[in-house]
Amino acid sequence: MDFYETLGVKKDAAAEEIRKAYRKLARKHHPDLNPGDKTAEDRFKKVQEAYDVLSDPKKKQMYDQVGYYSENGVPAGGAGASSGPNMGFGGFDFSDVFSRAGTRPPGGAPPSGSAAGAGNFQDIFNQWFTRSEGSPQKTPQKGTDLEYSLDIDFWQAIRGTQVRLSISRQEACASCNGTGARAGANAVCPECNGSGNVTQVAGAMRFSLTCPRCEGSGRLGNRCADCHGDGRVAKTEVVEVRIPPGAQQGSRLRVAGKGNAGTFGAAAGDLYITVRVEPHPFFRRDGDDIEITVPIRIDEAGLGTKIEVPTIDGRALLKIPQGTKNGQIFRLREKGVLNARSGARGDQLVEVSVQAPVVQDERTKELLREYAGLHPDDPRAEIWSKV
Repeated sequence: MDFYETLGVKKDAAAEEIRKAYRKLARKHHPDLNPGDKTAEDRFKKVQEAYDVLSDPKKKQMYDQVGYYSENGVPAGGAGASSGPNMGFGGFDFSDVFSRAGTRPPGGAPPSGSAAGAGNFQDIFNQWFTRSEGSPQKTPQKGTDLEYSLDIDFWQAIRGTQVRLSISRQEACASCNGTGARAGANAVCPECNGSGNVTQVAGAMRFSLTCPRCEGSGRLGNRCADCHGDGRVAKTEVVEVRIPPGAQQGSRLRVAGKGNAGTFGAAAGDLYITVRVEPHPFFRRDGDDIEITVPIRIDEAGLGTKIEVPTIDGRALLKIPQGTKNGQIFRLREKGVLNARSGARGDQLVEVSVQAPVVQDERTKELLREYAGLHPDDPRAEIWSKV
């Protein structure tokens, strides 16, 4: 899987560009926004995996140079001299690895499988996997952002509201203050016998890798028992979020510092909330404008009248002029939604629907026949003239 292709960015993309691409795709494929969609869930996991590597400088460096990233070193493979306790890199052709990665080894010369090329490649792996005894390289990393969706009703969106959300997040461990270590005597790591490194054989190659159990420290006793050395613990926290008046479908709110905690004292990520507004039975919204369809009688349309129409503020009086046609739209100024940014209100657009009478008695029939006699004009004449 090409992580750059997964996020839709170029290989020379800056960290902020990678971050923005991740946020956009995370919102699009988040399982909460695509319930029951297995494809979206799988895509979301791939996006998370790609961002986890490309947002970490050391992981990104390895991925850019070799074309993959593994917490446990490199996968087995390659041919060469028989394995042995002092096995080096001689006789192994690394040109395939570098050509796939689209780069060259340090020093600038193309790898050719020669001793020099092998030495350069060995330097790269020493840079990634070898750590000094007792000095684990724990680089603080900013916490990842969290994405949540929130359903609110029409009136909550119009007037604003305050909601309490239960957010599952990682926070700094209180026992070790986020350091991942505790005070006290240290026990020697049985995996590496205190050296901080372990040897791994991959095909014809032998690597010295950071011990996965003690993370290169050579000791186990300094690991916090509550967070197991990570510096963070999972917790469900109740977060109060203010939805401002006028929130629209798809509005995105940011709550700073309420994402996952950073590692080893780094800043926490942010919480992003995407708003989904439930529809109203008869009010419709178009930006800051409110739309509504109101029925009127045929006599009201013909003679003209004044009617009361509902608005988001209550009732308002609307003048229906004589001869109003079906589907005609009237505007009520500043009866729409208040825009929190501009301080201005939208309008309410009222579309009238002229209702034909339900004829159930002879007197109404007589009146309609009389009306037809007074107005014998064909309302479809103009259509036929252009056919």
